[in-house]
Amino acid sequence: MRSLVVILGLVLTACSSPGLVDTGRVAIVTADALPAPTEADFADGLRRSTLGPGDTLSVVVFGLPELSAERVVIDSNGELALPVAGVLTASGKTPSEVSGEVFARLRASGVRDPRIAVNIVESVSQTVTLDGEVRRPGIYPIPGRPTMLRAIARAEGTTADANPNHVVVFRTIGTKRMAALYDLRAIRMGAYEDPSIYPNDVIVVGESAARRLFPLIAQTASVLVTPLVYLLR
Repeated sequence: MRSLVVILGLVLTACSSPGLVDTGRVAIVTADALPAPTEADFADGLRRSTLGPGDTLSVVVFGLPELSAERVVIDSNGELALPVAGVLTASGKTPSEVSGEVFARLRASGVRDPRIAVNIVESVSQTVTLDGEVRRPGIYPIPGRPTMLRAIARAEGTTADANPNHVVVFRTIGTKRMAALYDLRAIRMGAYEDPSIYPNDVIVVGESAARRLFPLIAQTASVLVTPLVYLLR
């Protein structure tokens, strides 16, 4: 119940209110952060943890640069071509699975115990939406392990008149639609971690979304010392 206590304390201090107002659209979730997608979400295709056509990979065979590929793009058929390992199917697989197949093919070709690292350089099959008071709203690929600040940076940051108090992240977990209110100032001050972002997340910077979902919180200029996580009704 720690987050609920923090939220209520914050509201009582900042707004001199007896408690949170239930708008009928949201319910408080007693969590310290917006939950990550589950394995079931990946299995249901709500989010892609796997590779797809158009994704760019880095395939490194340590000590053997002639067998490596700094940038290789998965083609429209879901395949990629590598030195010695040849053409292999990457679409629908994780980077770890691709690494395992490259390992098996190189060993079969006579390479002894190759050490391989497969990383996503750029993903177009996994995207996040940036909206609101960012310089370039739109849908962006999210390579590697993105965070909220990194995602906002891909949209060239916030506009000059953006309110850094209010960043709302929307996420679907199973059949539940959730939202979390973050404060960029608090993250930059180290009050809490820069949250991880996952494929299909929607990030809205500015007051409009915050005021619709969190009308009482949005009235205060105080720094939010913890994320506020809500289940949308």
